[in-house]
Formats: sequence, C-alpha cells, structure tokens
Amino acid sequence: MSFNIAIDGPAGAGKSTVARKAAKELGFIYVDTGAMYRTIALYMLREHVNIEDEEELARALDRISVSLRYRDGIQHMFLNGEDVSSQIRTPEVSAKASLTSAKAAVRAKLINLQKDLAARENVLMDGRDIGTCILPDAQLKIFLTASVDERARRRYLELKEKGEDCDLASIREEIALRDYRDSHRESAPLKQAGDAVLLDTSDMDADEAVRRVVELARERMRVS
Repeated sequence: MSFNIAIDGPAGAGKSTVARKAAKELGFIYVDTGAMYRTIALYMLREHVNIEDEEELARALDRISVSLRYRDGIQHMFLNGEDVSSQIRTPEVSAKASLTSAKAAVRAKLINLQKDLAARENVLMDGRDIGTCILPDAQLKIFLTASVDERARRRYLELKEKGEDCDLASIREEIALRDYRDSHRESAPLKQAGDAVLLDTSDMDADEAVRRVVELARERMRVS
C-alpha cells in the first residue's frame, strides 16, 4: 500500500521548495500539482481561450493532453507532447493558473491523473486542495503557511535576485488578492483539512521546514 503526504497552503508559502526537498529525503515521488494547472493555463493563453465561456473552455480542454514524466527525480510537464516545464514558470502563466484552477471542469480533468499516481506510488503532493479533495485519505496532511508580509518579502527578494524591477507593496497586494480568490472560489477552495498539521514557516527557513515535514512523515510511517 502506498503512503501519501498532502501539503496544502497559500501561494508563496514555500510549499514546492519544501515538498520537493522533503520528498527527495524520504525517497518519495514529488507531485507538483500547481505545475499541472500552469500547463493548462499556458494552453489557454496561447490559444486565447475565454475561460469564462463554459462551452469554449470545454472544447479547449478536449484538445489538451497533460502528462508528467520524471528525469533524474525532477518532474517535467508535457502539453500535447511538448515539454513546457520552463514555459509555465512566467508571472503571466501564474496569474492565469490562479483563474483557470478555479474552474470545476479544469480540476475534473486533472484529478484522475493525480489520484492514479498516488494509488500506485509513495507520493508527496502539494497544492491547494490535496488534503481536502484529492487525497482525503492521505496518511499525513500538512497545511503549510506563512504571513502575507513574509511571503511578500520572500517573493520580493526572489525577483530582485533575478534582476527584475518590483515593488514590495504591489507584491503584497497581489498575494493577498490571490489568498482571497483561492479561499473563496466555488470549486475546491483553499482551506486546512480538519486532520492536517499546521506548519507556519514565517520564522523558519526552508531547511527547517523540510526537517519538520520529514520528522512528521517518519513518525506517521512508524505507526501506520
């Protein structure tokens, strides 16, 4: 029987970084569900799909094939056979993914792919609704968060290191808006599962958060 770990939390909390490192230490497959939604968002941007038109959205989804493959333990996303792993990391795609992921039809397209993988493998999966909707029976659920101010600061520093011109106040506003949108969407809103462990990383660096996730996982594996 596979062992599943679900990590949920708001944008910018460091879920992907922590999940990827913890999965590697545990020998689990890391599943970045956000990358799946970004892949669909990329298609919608490329094809100028009006996602508010349900019929147009449905037709577009019928034309999309999303798959993931692992190379040296790293997840690569494929859109209709094309490796788009680098193209899905732009701010434009990120903003679009926040909107497309709220659509029930989009979530329905990806849920079976996510569930099938978790049934076959020991996975650490992160996203917005993993513990509440995708893997409600996961042996370990974690809600990983940080304050809005801290998440904005981290994003600001990340962009500065890349040489991008950015404004801390604007970033904070964007993150707060994303939080509201994710927690108030009709389909699978962001919320902490009742049996999830709350992990606030506001005063932790990534390595400290990884150690805590690994500790929790090993504790659960010993008793399961």
